[in-house]
Amino acid sequence: MSTERVTDAIKFAYWVPNVSGGLVTSDIEQRTSWDYEYNKKLAQTAERVGFEYALSQVRYTASYGAEFQHESTSFSLALLLATERLKVIAAVHPGLWQPGVLAKFGATADHLSGGRFAVNVVSGWFKGEFTALGEPWLEHDERYRRSAEFLQVLRKLWTEDHVEFAGDFYRIRDFTLKPKPGVVPELFQGGNSTAARDNAGKHSDWYFSNGKDFDGVTEQLLDVRRSAQEAGGREVKFGLNGFIIARDTEKEARETLREIVAKANKPAVEGFRDAVTQAGRSAPDGKGMWADSSFEDLVQYNDGFRSQLIGTPEQIAERIVAYRRRGVDLILGGFLHFQEEIEYFGARVLPLVRELEAAERTAELELAG
Repeated sequence: MSTERVTDAIKFAYWVPNVSGGLVTSDIEQRTSWDYEYNKKLAQTAERVGFEYALSQVRYTASYGAEFQHESTSFSLALLLATERLKVIAAVHPGLWQPGVLAKFGATADHLSGGRFAVNVVSGWFKGEFTALGEPWLEHDERYRRSAEFLQVLRKLWTEDHVEFAGDFYRIRDFTLKPKPGVVPELFQGGNSTAARDNAGKHSDWYFSNGKDFDGVTEQLLDVRRSAQEAGGREVKFGLNGFIIARDTEKEARETLREIVAKANKPAVEGFRDAVTQAGRSAPDGKGMWADSSFEDLVQYNDGFRSQLIGTPEQIAERIVAYRRRGVDLILGGFLHFQEEIEYFGARVLPLVRELEAAERTAELELAG
């Protein structure tokens, strides 16, 4: 099934491992590191082999295998200054940031990086972080209402003078940000619930989805695009999370997946499952993130196995292009051994994706002619 708009060339992003524990909650070896020197080299490698975006995670306290965390906005700026073309997306929580303060940071980051700073607005699922910091914890849809105001305020401050905003969560009175960004930072927002999809359609540039199969992607895309049309014919791009296991043989890739799950840190995964399942089901329609995730899904804590980017370079490239055909604009990849696997992906998978995209465009032109 195809959706209305299909990108010419799908883009690639990677999860920045600025949080300890890697991208799977498992005792399997993960040749990765959360320190800056490792991440600096990784960003330079990713940029060189064809990745266009990187997403800095955000956690403020130890939880479920992530004992140490670097703060996302400062870490993103450091990576921007170490690269030349890579766009770095910093994840932030409304409720822990005041939007005017973030807008000021974003404008500075834009000028220092030549327009490569972006923001991922995370409405929040981890109640313990908010309560430990003495901040109020809102119910599910209220968190998304706050995020909607946060997104609106950011965009206004970056594009308008004498901004006035009177919301339920934020008040801005005759505020002019100077200097403004040279390039307005792209605004990303994730979540699976109806409130998240509606927010994305109305206010975001990009919608990030947890791992999904083809049917799941199509359902979300149609919802987000319907919301965007109702909000004045906006265009929202779609990013899909996927844990990528590319190996020379399918057998080797599948054995790697089996080992990851077999060596899962069960107490950590179960603790995470208890927290996020409650959060997902707290959405009024029960469609929140992780509401139907299995134990295996949660070993990669954003359902990355569900996207099934697991196999040979040829198999993965074909599946990526099939997602593109359904309307996906970007693949957000996680890896077991980041440095070497991003190198492998750039050398073995990405060129195949470009070849398949070119062949499909040629075929479309021939049909149209």
